[in-house]
Amino acid sequence: MSSLTYDLTLAGLSVGSAAALTGIGLVVTYRSTGVLNFAHGAIAMVCAYVLRQFVVEWGWPLWAGATVTLLVLAPGIGMLLERFVFRPLSVLGSDPAQTLVASIGVFVLLVGGAALLWGQGARDDAPELVSADPWGQLAVALVLAAAVGAVIRWTRFGRELRAVVDDRQLAVLGGIDADRVAAAGWAFGSFTAGLTGVLLAPYVRLDPYGLPLLVMEVLAVAVVARMRSLPVAVMTALAIGVAQSQLTRLHPSGWGAPLLQAVGTNLFVVALLIAALVMPSVGTRAALPRTATARVPTPPGAWIVAIVLFLLPLGFAGSDLHTSVQVPALGVVLLSLVVVTGRGGQISLGQAAYAGLGALFTALLAAGRFPGLPRLPELAALALAVVLVAPLGLLTGWPAISRRGLALALATFAVGVGVSRFVFAQPYAIAGLSLGRPAGFEGDRAYYVLELALLAAALLATWLLRRGRTGRALAAMRDHESGASAAGVQVPSLKLLAFVSGAALAALGGGMLGMGLRAFDPAAYDPVRGLLWFAAVVVLGADSTLGALAAAALLVGLDAGARGGVAAALIGVLAILVGRFPGGPYEALRSATTHLRPGRGARLTEQGARVRRLLHPAGPEPAPRPTLTGLTASTPHRTPRAPEAAHDAQPPQEPPAPGIGTHAPALTTHNLQARYDGFTALQDITLAVPPAHITAVVGPNGAGKSTLFHCLAGTHRPAHGQVRLGTRDITHLPAHARTRLGIARTFQQLAVFPSLTVAENVRVGAEQGRLQDPSAVERSLRLLGLDGPVRSLPAAGLPTGTLRRVELARALAGAPRVLLLDEPAAGLDTAEVAALARILKALAADGMALLVVEHDLDLVADLADTVHVMTAGRIVASGPPDRVLDVLGTAGTREAPA
Repeated sequence: MSSLTYDLTLAGLSVGSAAALTGIGLVVTYRSTGVLNFAHGAIAMVCAYVLRQFVVEWGWPLWAGATVTLLVLAPGIGMLLERFVFRPLSVLGSDPAQTLVASIGVFVLLVGGAALLWGQGARDDAPELVSADPWGQLAVALVLAAAVGAVIRWTRFGRELRAVVDDRQLAVLGGIDADRVAAAGWAFGSFTAGLTGVLLAPYVRLDPYGLPLLVMEVLAVAVVARMRSLPVAVMTALAIGVAQSQLTRLHPSGWGAPLLQAVGTNLFVVALLIAALVMPSVGTRAALPRTATARVPTPPGAWIVAIVLFLLPLGFAGSDLHTSVQVPALGVVLLSLVVVTGRGGQISLGQAAYAGLGALFTALLAAGRFPGLPRLPELAALALAVVLVAPLGLLTGWPAISRRGLALALATFAVGVGVSRFVFAQPYAIAGLSLGRPAGFEGDRAYYVLELALLAAALLATWLLRRGRTGRALAAMRDHESGASAAGVQVPSLKLLAFVSGAALAALGGGMLGMGLRAFDPAAYDPVRGLLWFAAVVVLGADSTLGALAAAALLVGLDAGARGGVAAALIGVLAILVGRFPGGPYEALRSATTHLRPGRGARLTEQGARVRRLLHPAGPEPAPRPTLTGLTASTPHRTPRAPEAAHDAQPPQEPPAPGIGTHAPALTTHNLQARYDGFTALQDITLAVPPAHITAVVGPNGAGKSTLFHCLAGTHRPAHGQVRLGTRDITHLPAHARTRLGIARTFQQLAVFPSLTVAENVRVGAEQGRLQDPSAVERSLRLLGLDGPVRSLPAAGLPTGTLRRVELARALAGAPRVLLLDEPAAGLDTAEVAALARILKALAADGMALLVVEHDLDLVADLADTVHVMTAGRIVASGPPDRVLDVLGTAGTREAPA
């Protein structure tokens, strides 16, 4: 037994050493660039193939091939990626979602390129660089970890690396070449990837799909190390490797034996699931609201062309028709990503798992092998499979409630890998399983007609989820999650809806794909396919149903009409360029056409212009773009006059909005304390925001103003004390629940929804607010001077002053009783600030309770009834502005910053 334990330990150390190398490379790349390199496994695979090409195919000496592969090719790949893919993204200020898509694009490109060059079959003759004795591989991993740790801790480069990680912009201002640091990080990370690949290749399948996925499974070691600690990554890798090896001696019996054996042989996958779903989120820099642009219009006639193209296969025969059968099914799967990612803004890398489960459940139900259920006809089996898989969307939807960006990507990827390893790859689930087609639709042409009908139903469901109140709420969540929650959108419930709906659509498409192929093929739903599908949808327009259909046709058509890997390579190239063309290829082509179009055009002469005015005397002049300075409120009880109505002799006066400020309760705090990571930001704060009153909070940086604002708005939970609205304790209510009670807020950094129009932005606030008033949208638009042509413009690209009004109009559309304003004058000129002050005074006069956190003390002096001065988390002075601000001026803090 001791000999067996020793042998298994050695085998585990060998596996753990390779995993440790992967962890070291991922941690170093992330620490130097902030990018989780999803292409790490693909680089490992390419280097293993190249070494084999050198040694086996061309007859090079092993030492020469290894030198070129590991010291030239691998670092060169990393430096090329940094220079031409990720550096442009950082220069352009891309959001984390774009960086993640670019990383996945590199993965897909390398996998597709390898399939084109070396074929898709597995190779078993890879050269052995280090002997099977694990001590050599362990020594390599430990020496590399020690060397990297010493460089980071004791060298100038290490100090520069730490500075770049802490604050890249500040490091650049301090004279550090951040690009050089990033290039070195990428070169070393790619070197470790190449080393991992050539060490693993002799002992596993060397193929374009298997090896990259195997390497990516050991992401767990980097996640456990919080993408920072090299010793933790190495020790975790070795521990999991040894534990996985020791578990092979167990031979459980009973009905759960196959699952337990699967767990024992896939311990890295188990660790990845636990690390991604249970541990605190990693990648805080990636957990930022993703930016969005105005929606890209569908090209004229595009849907007619799409319908014609999808009807064309009805005239095909033979293999062409058989191949075309896959397109509508894959189109339904990709529509699930349109709902989850395109409209909901949630990164989902596990949709292939739900598609596979849909196909598997359909096959089991149709064969009568699903536990507790009789054999069903194929169509009934497909419908029930969709119903069974849809709730499983909670596997990824529940983590999405508290995760965004990189953390969510890891969680969804882990679920996809887990389902693939523990379900699709296990004989107990798929042995002897076949899948037929529904009665009456056995032939390819008849089945294609059925698929078109199901595709039409899926398009209708997607259209319903992207329109109306739900569609606007999803778009708001995608564009700015915190802003959507502040507008009253129930973000957690909406995320669950998006993932459950996406799982249902993916299951429908997966079942259709399985019936089209007449079999359940696990390889059709592996996690690598999921990455490819995600990249394809994103680059062809994530929020475009037409883009999803185009992606399906492209993926199936290219791989069927050319050598395998062409589609993956093309999608990879497009994904790499996503940072430059976030609107997709059509938007890029449209922009290029616009720039190339000659600037000269036919223009009327002065006499021609006079003739046109004579021919059209009754046409009014175009309304000017509204500005905040155009608002003129004669009395605080009357709505300011909108500039678009300036040509009217006597503009109508709006009565006070029903519910706004009427019987508004006071918002109060009692002995409030708040902490961040052990630091006390608020200490014993007690204040009141009474109705018909403007309360202001001022103080220097670090005084705790923002923390107090977040506690009042519901985006931070205090450690002690209470927040009350009237007599109701709302301390533990989330932001959207407080909005529905009548607490609205604005943000210091603009929180508008760029892909929605101005009117749609305001409508979100009206639909999710405290009262459902059909006239609230129009009233808010008129109040803020947004009821002219600007109402139909997308919010993306509008001036800051206009966007400030849009945000305030959205808050007012929900009929709030308390309004929290975080630096509302930021970005406004003097005239706009004066007009804003008039509006706020009018709102207070109508009974609303207002709290303003503002650094412009002149505005505070003109606006506020009561001023609270904060310092070091405490309120040190309170009272009327003339008395309190005079004290501040005497103390030399008249220009107190925010």
